Parts: sequence; structure tokens; C-alpha cells
Amino acid sequence: MLVLASGTNRVNEKRISEIVTEPIEKATADFVREKTGFVIGGVPSVGHTESIETYIDEDLLQYEELWAAAGTPNAVFKLSSADIEQTTGGKIISIG
Repeated sequence: MLVLASGTNRVNEKRISEIVTEPIEKATADFVREKTGFVIGGVPSVGHTESIETYIDEDLLQYEELWAAAGTPNAVFKLSSADIEQTTGGKIISIG
């Protein structure tokens, strides 16, 4: 799974586990690379090698524009908060 979080928030693994009703743990770097095709720090919200269940921090919707990783740790792209749900196919949740 992929959780798209606001930069001011930290992902609460216990809360996410409750939402998906199963235990979760932080992915290893190798797992992330295998499932997404990207390295940690550069994983974009779309374009993964496998289909990934995506959750979107509801706090992201308060911003008119968002900047997200674009495939490498040093690249970003801009998208509107109005488009993030449609673009990613993600589900809006409270991650706190």
C-alpha cells in the first residue's frame, strides 16, 4: 500500500492498520523498489510497476497545489489537490 501524506504529518501505522483491518509494517527499501520500480524518497503517486492500493491524507486537500516525488529523490511534480484522488485512484483518509 502507498500512503500519500502531508509533509507536516507522520503516518500513524496503528491508525492505517485499523483502516485496512490487518497488520502493517514499514516497507524495506528492497520491497519498495520491487513493487514500485522506484527508490525510497522518489516514489511518485502514479506509474508503479505493480498496482498499489493508495490512501491519501485528507489534510492534503487543504492545499490548492501539491508537490510530489517524481521518480527520483531530487525530482518533484506539481498537481492540484482537486486531482489527486482521480489521478491516483486513492481513498481519502485521516492518517492521524
